[in-house]
Formats: sequence, structure tokens, C-alpha cells
Amino acid sequence: QVQLVESGGNSVQAGGSLRLSCAASGYSFRYSCVGWFRQTPGAEREGVAALWTGGGTTLYADSVKGRFTISQDIAKNTVYLEMKSLKLEDTAMYHCATAPRPCSSWSRPEYFDYWGQGTQVTVSS
Repeated sequence: QVQLVESGGNSVQAGGSLRLSCAASGYSFRYSCVGWFRQTPGAEREGVAALWTGGGTTLYADSVKGRFTISQDIAKNTVYLEMKSLKLEDTAMYHCATAPRPCSSWSRPEYFDYWGQGTQVTVSS
């Protein structure tokens, strides 16, 4: 059974940093697209970043470029999202997702096969 578990969410002040983790069990992240999405109540799920583990290609939404970094630890079968210079508008539930193919349509939630339950990030002034 595939399970993705996110962790690392917290409440931080604007300008602060957090690192989110997405650990997989029952599934190997090798040669997969792993994405991070975020969602606020009443809004659609927004693609934030993605990583093609087969080659290391990273992709980012314009809203987070230069502030967020997606990376992987192959040995731990874990993908991270390092978030810096956090803004109020980064407040959301963050979910990781994965699919066993390159990230050609990574910003579309329906492109992914497996999802985690999410971890809450709250940024305050």
C-alpha cells in the first residue's frame, strides 16, 4: 500500500523558514515526478514545485521561485521542500504527490497518482 506522509508544517512569522518532508512507504520515488501542492479553503489546489527524480530536474511556480527549493534524499526515500522568506500568502495546507513518470504536466493535480494527507503551514505578521 502506497503511503505518502508529509511533516514539518508549523506556524512561523513572515520572513521565516520551514522545511517540509514527504516520506514514502510502499513506493519508491526513483524515476518519479514528486510534486508539492498547496491549498487554502475554497481555493483550487496549486502546484508549488516538482522534482523529476530520474534526472533531478526541478520546476517551480512563479510565486515561489527563488524562495522555495525542492530536493530529494534517495536513501531515505524522502523529498523535501525548503521554504524561505515566507509570506502571508504562503499560508496553506501543503500536500505532496507522486506519479511514476516525468513531470510534463506537474502543475495539474490530476497528473499525480498518489497523495499525502498534508501538513499545515501558517505564516503570520
